[in-house]
Amino acid sequence: MLRIKRLKLDNGTQSYLHRKQAEANQMHGAGTLDTSKLWKSARQTKTLSKALKVLQQMMGQRQRCMYCLDSHGSDIEHFRPKAVYPKRMFNWRNLLLCCSECGRIKGDRFPLQGNKPLLIDPTKEQPWQYIDFDPMTGNLVARFDPITNEYSIKGESTVITLQLDQREALAAGYKQTFTRLSKVVQTFLNAPHHNAQQLIAELRSQDDHGLLGWVFIGTGNNVEPFRQLQQLHIAMWTACNSALRKLEISG
Repeated sequence: MLRIKRLKLDNGTQSYLHRKQAEANQMHGAGTLDTSKLWKSARQTKTLSKALKVLQQMMGQRQRCMYCLDSHGSDIEHFRPKAVYPKRMFNWRNLLLCCSECGRIKGDRFPLQGNKPLLIDPTKEQPWQYIDFDPMTGNLVARFDPITNEYSIKGESTVITLQLDQREALAAGYKQTFTRLSKVVQTFLNAPHHNAQQLIAELRSQDDHGLLGWVFIGTGNNVEPFRQLQQLHIAMWTACNSALRKLEISG
């Protein structure tokens, strides 16, 4: 997964969403709201197509799903399901880019702890604070906190809701990205240079799944060859870390 910067909509698109939300709220109050019908009608408009293009722009050239980062983001997803939260149906901050498989698996499920979501919203928080990557299996799993001696509840809920540890094709994609990133770092370790921009560019070009966040923000710094990079080339590690933390997406 990947921390994603949410872009602003143009005034016309934002106004349209406000109008449609007001319409949905009125119908909901009158007991006449059919969320599927209203959304299907709005989705066919050029204005919602503009919103989709902004979501795709947020994901860079690859336009990957904001949940799994493995498949093409094919349509607009409601973070809080529209059938359950009709008052957020046209809320821009509730709209994500999703692949068909993640959308099918998630459905209307939305785990909560009290009133707080237990599903990671990559446009609002850093996923690698809650999830971890297992290089042996390629699976995404909940992150373990050695201080509390517990696994992240939000990480566990996200993994379960999206079945991130049960999808073979997804795991294979993440393992391939891990292998490519490892190769880039190992090549540097074999022939060190002092061009941080070059190394950063090479790493980003090989990162299809946001694993650089795992390396520099998550627990990947404990895994070879990234651990050697940190221990043997502190200046290079710091330069890469600083540059990559400023980037919201690996486009």
